[in-house]
Amino acid sequence: MRLVQYTTPDGGRRVGRVSDDGNHLHPLDNTGTVLELAEAAIAQGTSIASLVEQRTGAATMNYDELLREGRVLAPVDHPEPARFLVTGTGLTHTGSAAARNQMHVLTHGEGGDESDSLKIFRMGLEGGKPGAGKIGIQPEWFFKGVGTCVVAPGADLPMPAFAKAGAEEAEIVGLYLNGPDGHPHRIGYALGNEYSDHVTEGENYLYLAHSKLRSCSIGPELLVGDLPNEVRGHSRILRNGAVVWEQEFLSGEAHMSHSVANLEHFHFRYPMHRRAGDLHAYFFGAAVMSYASGIKTAAGDEYEIQARTFGKPLRNRMVAVPDEGLVTVTQL
Repeated sequence: MRLVQYTTPDGGRRVGRVSDDGNHLHPLDNTGTVLELAEAAIAQGTSIASLVEQRTGAATMNYDELLREGRVLAPVDHPEPARFLVTGTGLTHTGSAAARNQMHVLTHGEGGDESDSLKIFRMGLEGGKPGAGKIGIQPEWFFKGVGTCVVAPGADLPMPAFAKAGAEEAEIVGLYLNGPDGHPHRIGYALGNEYSDHVTEGENYLYLAHSKLRSCSIGPELLVGDLPNEVRGHSRILRNGAVVWEQEFLSGEAHMSHSVANLEHFHFRYPMHRRAGDLHAYFFGAAVMSYASGIKTAAGDEYEIQARTFGKPLRNRMVAVPDEGLVTVTQL
């Protein structure tokens, strides 16, 4: 079951269930947002899937038309964007570990000590899947931003003037809502582009935090229910309509060094991440990225991330934004 949030011509909002053919949406009755749907599921002690079954109407919407008109929204959002925390982890897939280690080699040479990236990746292989009811090894973790950094499917991804680069990271994203008692509930999963500045990161690993403070995109569809053990997809870069880079990515727990449950534990063990009513988007890490293939992206490039499990592809174009110059602070 997959859901899409979209706007109506009069400025309203609706949630639609993706049809079996993947090209139409069935609007849900009395449902303006996925957040409302999740809140109702928690309040009623039922599943989102059950509510969707009850609310699915007979009407249909042309899904492709909504995408063309730019009316499809991110799968979840919050009326108070500061209460939507966007975070992530890395080194959970073989490809990401190899790419991160390559940055270390470029800086320190082939004869350098094993990088911290490879060390933490090996730790995940050894203890990232402890089994049900057990706590495994701690993964890497980073803060990316709040709801204002999430751009809609089809919308532009801004590259700040101070950025050294901007490149895609095709990932699966877990989406969560904390209930009134602070207990976290998983709403579902979506595709995500955890767009980052790998050149800045490569200069010094301690710049990783800076390299992640960028926009990102999620969607267009929300997968409700279990994540398949294996997810196969493709990540592409198009320039002037032509594909300049493409690579298959493999995800799901079959291709990860950590279980989803282990990642979730180490995120939500912090009380600050269990504030009642907060939303969370948690990127699970990338398996492949164009930067590791030596691709230099440019303003105007379009990123396309697709996996059959998640329906329609996630597309965004990178655009350069004007230089803001020196940011100053005013004394009060």
